[in-house]
Amino acid sequence: MISASSNMKKKSYCPYSKFRVGAALLCEDGTIITGCNVENASYGLSICAERTALTKAVSEGHRRFKAIAVASDLKTSFIVPCGACRQFLIEFGADWDVYMTKPDGTFDVKKTGELLPNGFVPESLEEERVSHMA
Repeated sequence: MISASSNMKKKSYCPYSKFRVGAALLCEDGTIITGCNVENASYGLSICAERTALTKAVSEGHRRFKAIAVASDLKTSFIVPCGACRQFLIEFGADWDVYMTKPDGTFDVKKTGELLPNGFVPESLEEERVSHMA
């Protein structure tokens, strides 16, 4: 996964930031789905590598994940998912692994729930519905 995420950086489309990011998502059935960041001249329409991989996986019928690896060219610190990606990841569970890497292959691992404590999860919607009914 770490190697696959690193290789995906090469496919990144980032003419504005020049910040290449790749991701490799390990599905519960062992399938690996990759993604890269794709920027847009209208910056808000850009999509991160993590969300690209998750969107591809969901569109291919996957809903359960074991881990995701994220790679960039940062040498002094591990790449970490942005806030939007953290929310996107936790949608599919708070207890799967996020491998945050450096180009030399070293990594740090956190659970999705550790990256977004007190996150807004699907169960939050049910809790909200119940509180409005009371």
